[in-house]
Parts: sequence; C-alpha cells; structure tokens
Amino acid sequence: MLLVDSSGWLEFFMNGPLASTYAQHLKHPNDILTPTIVLYEVYKVIKRQRSEEEALIVAAQMGKTQIVPLTDTIALTAADASLTYQLEMADAIVYATALTHKATLVTNDADLASLPGVAYHKK
Repeated sequence: MLLVDSSGWLEFFMNGPLASTYAQHLKHPNDILTPTIVLYEVYKVIKRQRSEEEALIVAAQMGKTQIVPLTDTIALTAADASLTYQLEMADAIVYATALTHKATLVTNDADLASLPGVAYHKK
C-alpha cells in the first residue's frame, strides 16, 4: 500500500520533473491511500493555478484511490508525530495516515525525507 502526498500528486498533475516517477506509483489506484487533507491541498492548488474545471477533474481522478478521512486515531498519531519530528500539521496528518494504515509514504517533500517508512524522491 502506498500513500502519495500532495507534492507527488502535484508533480504528476502539473507534469513536473518527477511526473513519470509518480506515474509509476499511481498505476494502481486501488493500492493508493489519499488522506482528505491531500485532496484538499491538491484541489486548491490546481484550482488556483489552472481552473476549477481542471481541479474537479483532478479530484475525480484522486477519488479513484482509497480516500482516508481524518479520524481520532490519525489525529492523535499526527499530534505525536508532529511533536516527535517537528512536523507541520498537514505533514503530520499525512504521515500519521501512512503509519496508521502501514503504507509507504511517497513524497518529494524534504521535510518528510528522513522519516521511517518514507520513500523520498529528490527534485
């Protein structure tokens, strides 16, 4: 099971330098976890930089993955991870979601690079 964070989805959708790398990770949507906060972040960026129509298309494509809501367990795990690793709230929630579901977090966010269970792709 993989969890692709906002940075990965944005690389993919915005055709960034790592788009082909993320395309490989995203080949099997049923095996991808998407925290609701990632859906929020990606939709917001695409809508701001492109259009609402494109943002809705992106959201629909992300909706083919397993959308994971913020639960009390994830929230408490995120708070602990934030304190332990000095993470910002969104990063902590994403990381805690991966931990809770025993998924590998795939990212190009340097703030998460050194954490256990993270597959980091440097830009």
